[in-house]
Amino acid sequence: MTPTLVLVAHGSRDPRFGATARRVRDAVASSLSGVEVVLSYLDLDEPLVGDVLGGLGGPEASDAGPVVVPMLLSAGYHHKIDLPSIIASRRPTARQTDVMGARSLTGALADRLLEAGLGPGDGVILSAVGSSDPAADRSVRLRAIELSTRLHRPVEVVFATKLGPGKRAVATAVRRLRAGGAHRIALSPYFLSAGLLTERVESALDALVDDTLVAGPLGTHPDVVNAIGSLYRSAVGYRAMPAGHAAS
Repeated sequence: MTPTLVLVAHGSRDPRFGATARRVRDAVASSLSGVEVVLSYLDLDEPLVGDVLGGLGGPEASDAGPVVVPMLLSAGYHHKIDLPSIIASRRPTARQTDVMGARSLTGALADRLLEAGLGPGDGVILSAVGSSDPAADRSVRLRAIELSTRLHRPVEVVFATKLGPGKRAVATAVRRLRAGGAHRIALSPYFLSAGLLTERVESALDALVDDTLVAGPLGTHPDVVNAIGSLYRSAVGYRAMPAGHAAS
C-alpha cells in the first residue's frame, strides 16, 4: 500500500495563500505518480490537518501510515510542538518529516529574483515571517548567507513580524545595503505565497526607497515540488521513485 502524503500548510485569511497551496498540491501529485496527495492546514483554512488525519480511511498499519510533510520554511513551534501533538492525538501511525525548508530553496529564491530582473548593482533583502524560536530564525539567516554566496552580493534579512518601531528593521537593512554599494534594493520573499506579511515588508520598503525590485514568492517552483517529494521518498524509502519536475 502506497502511503498517503498529507501536506500541511500554515493557513492564512488571505485567499491567495490557499490558491497557491492548492497549486503546489497539484504539482506534487503530478510529480509522485500513484501517490494520493492531500492538502491540509494548521489554522485559518480548511481542511484542518487533524480532521484530515482523523478522516483517512481505515486503520493503517504502522509501516503504511500517512506521511505528513509540513510546507513550512523553518522548524519552529508548529513543527516541534503543534503538529506532533495533533498527529499523536489523531493519527499516531503517521510519520512527520522535516519541514520543506530543510531542503535548501536558495536556487528557487535566486530564480525568482532573476525572473524579476535582478541587476548587478542590486542589494537584496530576504524577507521571512520570523519566529519565537531562535533556531528557526537562524535557519533563515543561513539561507541569506547561501543566497549571498550564490548571487555574489550582500543579502540582509528582515522578519515581517519583527519590523520594530517605525519599520526600523527595513531602514537598517537598506542602510547596510547602501553602504555596501547597492544602487537598487531588491526584495526576495522567503514565502510560499504572496499575502499580508509580504505586503507589510513591501509597503515599508516603498516608504523608504523610490526604486525597488520585488521578486515573486516561491510558489510552485520546481525546487519546492522536489523538496516535498524528496522528504516523502525519504520517509517511505522509495529511493527509486522519480522526483518528477513541475513547471514554475
